[in-house]
Amino acid sequence: MKQTAGFWQREPLRNLAGQVEHVELKLVVPERGGRSLGLDPDRRPNRRVYFLDTPDLDLYRHGVILRFRDRSRERDDAVIKLRPVRPGRVPGWLRDADRFRMEIDALPGQSVCSGALKKRLDRGAVARTLAAGRPLTSLLSARQRRLFSRYAPKGVRLRDLTVFGPIDVRCHNLKLRGFARGLTAERWRYPDGSDLLELSAKCPVDEAAAVAARISTALRNYGVAPAGHQRTKTEMALQA
Repeated sequence: MKQTAGFWQREPLRNLAGQVEHVELKLVVPERGGRSLGLDPDRRPNRRVYFLDTPDLDLYRHGVILRFRDRSRERDDAVIKLRPVRPGRVPGWLRDADRFRMEIDALPGQSVCSGALKKRLDRGAVARTLAAGRPLTSLLSARQRRLFSRYAPKGVRLRDLTVFGPIDVRCHNLKLRGFARGLTAERWRYPDGSDLLELSAKCPVDEAAAVAARISTALRNYGVAPAGHQRTKTEMALQA
């Protein structure tokens, strides 16, 4: 029998420990779980998310994710994420880049090391770019373009990419009885009408099993259990 850390399995977390410093524990829960936690399903979204890929999802299948966030009241951002990534094989120019971060993404039954290079944008930059008819790729930094050139599938160019979205997102900060850390709740509503509610918390890798167990206990006390199908937000965005 596999050992568990609450809703998460210990073995994947243990196998990835030592590669990076932090883990993001993620859990997809049914909508009724959100109601049990006091989340209002009708609150307006406070950000919009766009992904770029080819119509055949060549980037996603190759482990490259290109995302832009219109954060409404905050500064926007552009992110290129590599998932999976092998920390020991990341070149020095990328590993040492400002705003490049590696962490473990852990859902129940699956854990993977990812690396993301983020560029902070001006507030409203994404909306202005779209309104002007310019490609979102014009917002990428030189280093992000270099990352794309190195890791994108052969023959895929930035000008070949299609916009997926917008996806309406509502973010909440949660405090649970019995769990001192905060949880982030994100409700994603996709253009096809489907939605996804994800809870997440970040912590050091060496604390992951203990934090996972405490989150699971706290959620059970609210009557919240994982959804039967644990899909990532990106997977839903590109395949919805």
